[in-house]
Formats: sequence, C-alpha cells, structure tokens
Amino acid sequence: MRRSDRQLGETEAREILELGAYGVLSTVAADGAPYGVPLSYCLLEGAIYLHSAREGRKLDHLARAPRVSFCVVGATEVLPADFGTLYESCVVEGLAREAIGDEKQAALEGLVAKYSEGFEEEGLRYIDALRDETRVFRIDVVALTGKARRA
Repeated sequence: MRRSDRQLGETEAREILELGAYGVLSTVAADGAPYGVPLSYCLLEGAIYLHSAREGRKLDHLARAPRVSFCVVGATEVLPADFGTLYESCVVEGLAREAIGDEKQAALEGLVAKYSEGFEEEGLRYIDALRDETRVFRIDVVALTGKARRA
C-alpha cells in the first residue's frame, strides 16, 4: 500500500466489512474483461454471503474463475476546500463457491436480519416463496486490507 499511514489493521478493516451497506463484487470474464457489480451481502462466521438470480453474467464468471475481489466503502465525506475526501474502505480477496441446503437458508436469513430488521417473520415467508429462484454464494476471505483517511 502506497500510503501506509492510512492502512488499517485487520480489526478495523473487518469492522468496515461487517457494517457496510453494500459491496462491489469484481470478477473476470473468460476473455479477461473485468466486471464489477454492487451487491447486498451479509457476513456469517467470517464469510461473505450474497444472493443472486439463477443465471447471469457474474454466475458465468464465478463458475469459470472463483477467485474474486469484494470492496466495501464505509463512511465518506467530500472536503471541497481541501480537494480531498475523508473515507474508509476495505478490500477482500477471496474464493467464491455456491452455498446450498442449510448454509443457503442461514445466509438468506442473515440477509433478512441485516436489511429487514423488524420484518423477520415476513422475511422467512419471502425466503420460502423464492428459495428455488435464488442462488447464494459464499466468499471465503483469503486476504483483507483496509484503508482510511479520517482527519
């Protein structure tokens, strides 16, 4: 990291990952073209879980090359007079694989808990209705880095 004075420790980087509202999943196509897509996610037992439709571009990429990057941007504030920005972010290098069975159910419930607090009962019904239309992927964290400018 070029600006080592802005490097965060693993605990701070993990906190950004835990608290983030969304992340950007980056994959690579067969022809080498990069692809990044913003996604909702949850963190369970140190792994990142995200849901998806049953088919699509990112799924094609994951099937061919499960090595991914996942970036989360936390709090930001543009400082116009300073020509700068306060920010915090983390980047994960990981390996993706499909979650099935009980793991898939737990991940879907984790997403409901994170994004629909207070609507857990309705969320369970939603999961039951759409479980077969949804795929879930787990990203095992291989490396985690964080960076921030907070003052």
